[in-house]
Amino acid sequence: MIVVMKVGSPEAEINRISEEFNTRGLTPEKIVGKHKVVIGLVGETADLDPRQIQEVSPWIEQVLRVEKPYKRASRQFRHGEASEVVVQTPNGPVVFGEQHPVVVVAGPCSVENEEMIVETARRVKASGATFLRGGAYKPRTSPYAFQGHGESALELLAKARELTGLGIITEVMDAADLEKIAEVADVIQVGARNMQNFSLLKKVGSQSKPVLLKRGMAATIEDWLMAAEYILASGNPNVILCERGIRTFDHQYTRNTLDLSAVPVLRTLTHLPIMIDPSHGTGWAAYVPSMAMAALAVGSDSLMIEVHPNPTKALSDGPQSLTPERFDRLMQELAVIGKVVGRWQQPAVAIA
Repeated sequence: MIVVMKVGSPEAEINRISEEFNTRGLTPEKIVGKHKVVIGLVGETADLDPRQIQEVSPWIEQVLRVEKPYKRASRQFRHGEASEVVVQTPNGPVVFGEQHPVVVVAGPCSVENEEMIVETARRVKASGATFLRGGAYKPRTSPYAFQGHGESALELLAKARELTGLGIITEVMDAADLEKIAEVADVIQVGARNMQNFSLLKKVGSQSKPVLLKRGMAATIEDWLMAAEYILASGNPNVILCERGIRTFDHQYTRNTLDLSAVPVLRTLTHLPIMIDPSHGTGWAAYVPSMAMAALAVGSDSLMIEVHPNPTKALSDGPQSLTPERFDRLMQELAVIGKVVGRWQQPAVAIA
């Protein structure tokens, strides 16, 4: 249930109303929009009469029920307004949201060594990326595949962050590693295989770093939003959704099926920012630029693109990784579309 306050409602009255809802056993969450304040009521609201809630204060404009099972993730919970996730990076704050420039995240699937990660960080920054992605802990289908270097890779990510000022996005697989990952990462990623690891979702939701939640390989939109609800319900409001391709029938030509229709669908259902990962979505570097441009055109708030200085020698996901040179050209191509749709901050800088 949400309580929409009238424009100009006094702060003291908003606080009084919130306290009254507290005494009724509800948890009020104040959401400050561009024009109005909305109070979200979380708890046993099924038996509450909206008309009785309306009588609590003359400053209440409207009382609405949130019909979706994902209450906090629902766009209705924010009275139709989009939320913003502000991430503090060494180069200043970066905002993920539908009213802001597209945020580009780039880097290798996994951190292999210092030279590789630092070189990649410098190259993607020069092309216009604001975040570096790189796995320290890697979930792999085969137990014999490269699993990442773990804690030592976190140190290398910290080194790349220090030298370039890029924000860091890296994945957590085990709650036992969360604290040390949070010391390095500016955004903590929950991967597709852990989308419904509910105990892990609660843990990442109870810490303060923003969370990137990737869609599970066979997850419906509602499954995905309910997973986000676990994080939001645990106290962390800063969640970014990432579409990275789902399993369908044909695996001969693409690794997954990149569901770009998820972007307009999510726009109607949730206020959370949306990222597209065309690298995992296609599995082949040749297809990544086309799908990245399509993702930008359809309204994605962010792109995550795998880049490796030598994809043929990558320890993981080489076939879907762009070279730094190809990534630079892609940024030039994206700039054209981004300017047309009003989502590009500045033209990318070409590498000499």
